[in-house]
Amino acid sequence: MKSKMKLMLLATGMAAGMMNVQSCTSKKESDPADNNKEAVQQTTNPKVAETIKNLGLSYVEEGAQDIITYDEVNAAQQAWCDALVKIGKLHEEGGDYKGFAEQVLSDAYNYDFGKVFFKPTLAFGEQTFRTDKKGALAYFVGGDKDYPNDKGFALTPWVKARYDNVGNKNEGIQIYGSVAITMGNVWVTGKDGKEVMVDKTFVFKKGKDGKLRLIVHKSALPFSPSTK
Repeated sequence: MKSKMKLMLLATGMAAGMMNVQSCTSKKESDPADNNKEAVQQTTNPKVAETIKNLGLSYVEEGAQDIITYDEVNAAQQAWCDALVKIGKLHEEGGDYKGFAEQVLSDAYNYDFGKVFFKPTLAFGEQTFRTDKKGALAYFVGGDKDYPNDKGFALTPWVKARYDNVGNKNEGIQIYGSVAITMGNVWVTGKDGKEVMVDKTFVFKKGKDGKLRLIVHKSALPFSPSTK
């Protein structure tokens, strides 16, 4: 009888051990993105949680009380392109291009509310980075003695501007709640019909007023290796 009891206890212990191993294995195989998505949905408000679910978003900031949508990001990028063209058009027509450019910097960039990291396409040296509105305005419209090398990028003028994010559909957009990141290209066309492609990285933040504003704007011409 004692031998049978020992065998039963031994079998029970082995079974429990196997269950623990299986449990540990299943935890290792779980997808971190799924776990994070579930945790976020439990801590955010219902409206945000529903948007996360509908858009299939992963890695949204935990406790997000607001969220950016793909449509909002695409609209903000198109608005940036349209504003660039309009600045040049106003300049050509003798309009208040500088006043409009200042308004664009308030509406499309976060200068009035916090930090902005702006690296323009054609800036260099000690003035490569424009962390205040004054420097950004100088780049787009020129005419600032403190930025003598800025001739006004938007005054070219460009007659057309378009954007395209990397990948298919919305693959080039990452959404982390109230912050969204895009990477891709912007094409600008001059009056001569020549089109120039620029590499762009944008980071948008949604403000309390519901507007998307740029907190990071990095722009550069594509690298072309020299051929011997």
